[in-house]
Amino acid sequence: MTQTEYFIRARSRTGQLVEQRIKGSSEHEALTRIRQLGLMPISVEAKSAGLNKEIHLRRPRVKAKDLAVMTRQFATMLGAGLPILRCLVILADQTASVRLKDLLLLVRDDVERGSSLSESMVRYPEFPPLMVNMIRAGELGGFLDETMLQIAESIEADVRLRGKIRAALTYPVAVGVIAIIVTTAMLIFVVPVFSDMFSALGGQLPAPTQFLVNISNFVKNPLFMLPAIAAALALAGWFRHSRNDPRLRAVLDPLKFKVPVFGQLFHKIALARFCRNFSALLRAGVPILSALDIVGGTAGNVVIVNAVRDVKASVSQGSGMSRPLQDHPVFPDMVVQMIAVGEDTGALDEMLAKVADFYDEEVESTTEQLMALIEPIMIMLLGALVGGMIVAMYLPIFNIFELVK
Repeated sequence: MTQTEYFIRARSRTGQLVEQRIKGSSEHEALTRIRQLGLMPISVEAKSAGLNKEIHLRRPRVKAKDLAVMTRQFATMLGAGLPILRCLVILADQTASVRLKDLLLLVRDDVERGSSLSESMVRYPEFPPLMVNMIRAGELGGFLDETMLQIAESIEADVRLRGKIRAALTYPVAVGVIAIIVTTAMLIFVVPVFSDMFSALGGQLPAPTQFLVNISNFVKNPLFMLPAIAAALALAGWFRHSRNDPRLRAVLDPLKFKVPVFGQLFHKIALARFCRNFSALLRAGVPILSALDIVGGTAGNVVIVNAVRDVKASVSQGSGMSRPLQDHPVFPDMVVQMIAVGEDTGALDEMLAKVADFYDEEVESTTEQLMALIEPIMIMLLGALVGGMIVAMYLPIFNIFELVK
């Protein structure tokens, strides 16, 4: 069997970059041999007959759960007195995320060359700004282990919020997809059978039946269906690519809070995320102006970003936060008053944490109510859609005896 020479770049367990040339019958065999040496491959370059082909291994994104586990373990090891370099190596060995493992080893190399932990992490977008700035504050204040624990708690709370969103949206999305599939199948396969039968008998079809037949003819027509599918795919691709565009978000984000049924849930989730992240930054010792720069984007809605921009302008001029917040309806009176009390008492971080806990409970309660409400509504809508189509198809049967005569 032909042997191919592979040039492999990998990292050892201590984080050192290693380059190896290995001959093998396949890329898989070469990677297996390099892993048996205790090395973590980064890239592979296949060299055969003068043809160089570089194959980069797939690097999955770093999940929020992986970051939460990593920061909690980091806090435990720092609290036990382990040096940062040793902690990074241990974390790289323990994490299940391939991408996070590679990032931690890169951070370890940067720290070994003299960079601080925050200076190294800021170079990699996988580490969110909230995390980087809290680590920077922890390094300056000398309480990095406590900061890591706060980061873990903040990320875990955000993961729980995302889970609640998915729980609330999974059922309606699933039922909607089923409705589309069932409707399309009936229009393509069932309606034409009845249409041919009615055409053979002659006579005029009732208006609902004729409308259904016309839709079926459109769906079966390739000149209509193929462009429609292409347009839908193009729209989905454009939205995925442009969903973070400021101009698009300026239009869509305000509409999120006005969506029937789900608007209230999105509003509470944004407030909970804003208050919790703001509290975590202040508790970690991040200056309030820097915290405001970071926390606006973490709420996930441009409406809150605009409100935070006004708050920052007010604070930079020596005023408080509560007055500009009153001009933005996105912040309820309860939130504004709690922030005002926190400013007066010097316990703003504690007040924000209490508001975040309150909205976490509100999100959970709202999610349960929505799930109880949406299930029967979606079943009724699906039944009405399919039942309406069946009734429309069977309407001509009432006149079938007259047509036969």
